[in-house]
Amino acid sequence: MSEPPARARVLFVDDDRLQRELAQDALAGRLDVECCAGAEEALGALARAPAEVVVSDLHMPGLSGVDLMRRVRREHPATDFVLISAQASVESAVDALRMGASDYLLKPLQWEELSLVLERVLARRRLVDENTRLRDALGIVESCRVLASCLEVGDVYAVALDLLLSSTGQARGVALFQRSSAPLSDGLELRGFRDDEANRLRRAIVNEKPVDVRSVERIQLLGSGPLHQAFLRAGVDAGQVLAVPISGEDAEAGLLVVPIRGDAAPSLVERAGVVAAHAAVALRNAERYEKAKERAFVDDVTDVYNARYLLEAMDRELRRAERYDAELSVLFLDLDRFKLVNDRHGHLVGSQALRQLSCVLAECVRQVDTLARYGGDEFTIVLPDTGETGAGQVAERIRRVVEETPFEAGRGEVMRLTCCVGYATFPRHGRDRGTLLDAADKAMYRAKSLGRNRVCSASELEVERGRS
Repeated sequence: MSEPPARARVLFVDDDRLQRELAQDALAGRLDVECCAGAEEALGALARAPAEVVVSDLHMPGLSGVDLMRRVRREHPATDFVLISAQASVESAVDALRMGASDYLLKPLQWEELSLVLERVLARRRLVDENTRLRDALGIVESCRVLASCLEVGDVYAVALDLLLSSTGQARGVALFQRSSAPLSDGLELRGFRDDEANRLRRAIVNEKPVDVRSVERIQLLGSGPLHQAFLRAGVDAGQVLAVPISGEDAEAGLLVVPIRGDAAPSLVERAGVVAAHAAVALRNAERYEKAKERAFVDDVTDVYNARYLLEAMDRELRRAERYDAELSVLFLDLDRFKLVNDRHGHLVGSQALRQLSCVLAECVRQVDTLARYGGDEFTIVLPDTGETGAGQVAERIRRVVEETPFEAGRGEVMRLTCCVGYATFPRHGRDRGTLLDAADKAMYRAKSLGRNRVCSASELEVERGRS
């Protein structure tokens, strides 16, 4: 159930006690009225809490109504001012309006007339506020058009974070997103933090206690919880954090997090909602683009990635490994005497065997690894964050599982296949895609030369060259 709107606050300033009591009785039913006996008291009341309207007598001891109006216009420009006076002329009324008064009334006051004046002033304020809100929202919508050009999922979150910071007037923020096809460490964008703060935040959010981006279901301001604690662990002051979830149609999900400095503006969540709505649309478009691109990168026979995708994936993973000073290994696999399968059983059985082999290989690797058919009966596997020892273990596991798997040969028959696997590791055996693939390929051919159904490392080639 929604809360009723807050009543407008009105200060009534008059040195006449009777006038103050009458104003209290006439206006208190619809407005939050505070009566003040003089200008100084009114300025103190405004310092304690803002007011929408000040209604003041023109002639008072000390500061006059005009003096008070000048002070209010200077110190509280968002407050409207209504002057009242027992001695007034058309000229004085015009002068008051020119100085910034919203209206001018004569004593003795007609309380119904004052109520109508206040109602008109407050209605005008609401209209101005609504126009300002709509103008700001339109500006945010216009700036969000840049999201339409984002076709990569990661770009959507990065651009959305920049837009959120711009629309909320904040300087620091985090975009955390979990990719369906990439490790979490790639899904972090930071803005406005010092290098040491950024490093601590990365450890706090990704490594120490990973934040579940799906834990926040709606836009909200948080003063506690895992997100807030992550900022505190990183030594980043965060009184409140604005959390903005963004999700796509499928497995893509992310969270924009902005630590708020000072008091949060009432329109903050609304502004964030405009950015989030456009980012969600852009994310769905990026997902569709990703699917279309993946279809172009999928092998028709085996339903795993093709060589074209492999080359792009290797470039991407090599850049990541170099950026984070991590290792990366590549496996090159070739079935032994596969030509005999096609000759004896036909190409349909051969294609079925390749599809079955793809399923076997997929069970042997992680979700973050890239499995691709390089061509013919050759397959390549990219293993991020995997050194030479780990690659050797994966290669041996694949060799053993392939050897133990019965492959369908048609007509209820089965056949046995074996393979050779060569592997090379970044940066030891090469720092670029071509060198690594060549090293793994040569290691695979050395395994074949040693009798097939074997595993061989590129390091063994180095030893062999050293002997020769």
